[in-house]
Amino acid sequence: MEAVVPKLASFNLLNPKSKSKSAIRRFSSALCVSSSPSVTSTDSVSLGHITRPDFPILHQEVYGSKKLVYLDNAATSQKPIAVLKALQNYYEAYNSNVHRGIHFLSAKATDEYELARKKVAAFINASDSGEIVFTKNATEAINLVAYSWGLSNLKSGDEVILTVAEHHSAIVPWQLVAQKTGANLKFLNLNDDESPDLDKLKEMLSRKTKLVVIHHISNMLASILPIEEIVHWSHDVGAKVLVDACQSVPHMVVDVQGLDADFLVASSHKMCGPTGIGFLFGKSDLLSAMPPFLGGGEMISDVFLDHSTFADPPSRFEAGTPAIGEAIGLGAAIDYLSTIGMQKIHAYEFPKVSTRSNPKMELAKYLYENLLSIPNIRIYGPKPSEHVQRAALCSFNVENIHPTDIATLLDQQEKLA
Repeated sequence: MEAVVPKLASFNLLNPKSKSKSAIRRFSSALCVSSSPSVTSTDSVSLGHITRPDFPILHQEVYGSKKLVYLDNAATSQKPIAVLKALQNYYEAYNSNVHRGIHFLSAKATDEYELARKKVAAFINASDSGEIVFTKNATEAINLVAYSWGLSNLKSGDEVILTVAEHHSAIVPWQLVAQKTGANLKFLNLNDDESPDLDKLKEMLSRKTKLVVIHHISNMLASILPIEEIVHWSHDVGAKVLVDACQSVPHMVVDVQGLDADFLVASSHKMCGPTGIGFLFGKSDLLSAMPPFLGGGEMISDVFLDHSTFADPPSRFEAGTPAIGEAIGLGAAIDYLSTIGMQKIHAYEFPKVSTRSNPKMELAKYLYENLLSIPNIRIYGPKPSEHVQRAALCSFNVENIHPTDIATLLDQQEKLA
């Protein structure tokens, strides 16, 4: 993954004479750290430069002779060598199903699969690895909560609060569940700073509120929300909280016990791990009370012709053969991120607005300020200040240019030059 934001040119092409539709593009930056970095870390060498050699996909030239620069980490991250080797090693050395055999390969695969679960639990400070359910992605994790907890606990007149800034994967499942249960969805709008209006949220919360679905970091607005406070307000009225942490878990320390969140979801592919694997954190008492989401495989305890009994969580929610290699790869990605420490990664990406430190250690601020200096660009989300922090991503409009056109021009600018 490319963690260095290049100097942004003042593109003349962004000042067209003819008018067309506006464009929204997103630049994002993220950092992964190798257990054996290629460059010794010093104050003059950024972590992006240190870790770039660890990502094989970046070792290529595009459009003739230009080094690949990747700025789409909010969509998916690239994978370091350590993760690729972990996947290769699983398929070459101990490929087998888990929890279903006593032979050497199955025992090895089961051990490594469950070790990955323990790594996830430790990474987000869950109290027990049994609070971690592997899913194919964060979308499936949200659907699991919606169809298991939601259908069992929501009834007509109950309210689920979401923000208008949520990813559609966090909205659609609750629309479907609301149609089935008669629950009402209420949406929190943005304030003048273009971040969710938390004062309004406090007004919206009531005893009718059963669940708050909210992002930790917005993948569109770059807003960072005070989840611990939101959880406290929600719990005061008896509501549960589901946190979409896809954009925060790879970029900062996330402590689910400290946040006191009831549910939290994230995806491997946004944290330097493989695609096809994600996870749900759920408090143990909530998971234990939830019915299965899917049926079959190791989610059962006993099967009879007229009924079945179900395994304890997390097995209850992991029907069928899981993504074994991908889970092991996620464990390797967590090792990779943890080697340098999430606090250092956070310090590299996020602005320190109270200091005038090296901009290479402030990717978020550097990206925002340099994009803002380009004519005809309108950046969405809160403006960074002494009291407002942005994540290291930007969604923006370019006046009078269609999004497909600007995407093509930015991707191929060297080719076209």
